[in-house]
Amino acid sequence: MSEPLRIVLVDDQQLVSAGLRMIIDSQDDMKVVGIATTGVEAVTLLNRVAADIVLMDVRMPDMDGIEATRQILANAVARNAASGGPTSPNDLTPKIIILTTFDLDEYLLAAIHAGASGFLVKNAPPPDLLAAIRTVHSGDAVIAPSSTKRLLEHVITGVQPEAPAEEFNLLTDREREVLLLVAKGMSNQEISHELFLSETTVKTHVSKILEKLGCRDRVQAVVAAYEGGLVHPG
Repeated sequence: MSEPLRIVLVDDQQLVSAGLRMIIDSQDDMKVVGIATTGVEAVTLLNRVAADIVLMDVRMPDMDGIEATRQILANAVARNAASGGPTSPNDLTPKIIILTTFDLDEYLLAAIHAGASGFLVKNAPPPDLLAAIRTVHSGDAVIAPSSTKRLLEHVITGVQPEAPAEEFNLLTDREREVLLLVAKGMSNQEISHELFLSETTVKTHVSKILEKLGCRDRVQAVVAAYEGGLVHPG
């Protein structure tokens, strides 16, 4: 049996953290390994505790979740570079899921640019929370939950598209087609059915898309597609 996913919770509301911990620790494949109540605490904690996933609140004292996300990921990249690349589980770069409420939508685009791999509303049902953790960890369908897709489109609405970046010219017609379906919130399995391709082939296309666009995950690729005018809200 593989080791459980290591989860760090970052929220200044102790009742929220306690509830999240109860849900996560009830799963055989997950374990909470640390809790922070501020952004500053989170940065310090993630410098000494290895985590696979971080559930990050947006509004907190001292440092908000966006800046904490940016610093945590920058520190992980610096550690990996100094050691010549990840050589142990402690060298991994955690994936960060932003926890938010609908009235904080203005923060979400900045959070994605800071490196967050997804976001979830705080009142999401436990099955949705657990599914988000697993899909973000696997790198697949991080924008698939319907709440996430609605939030993403809500945030992007009103963004003035820039001239398409040169990187988009590097995409093949098939890769553009796959990216459009990713932007609709489809999982690799759903895309494979839509395009009559194997899941392995879809995963290969997604990996090439991320590489060509210089994006670390699917969420950033979708944001880039919106901002570059390849995808339009609605």
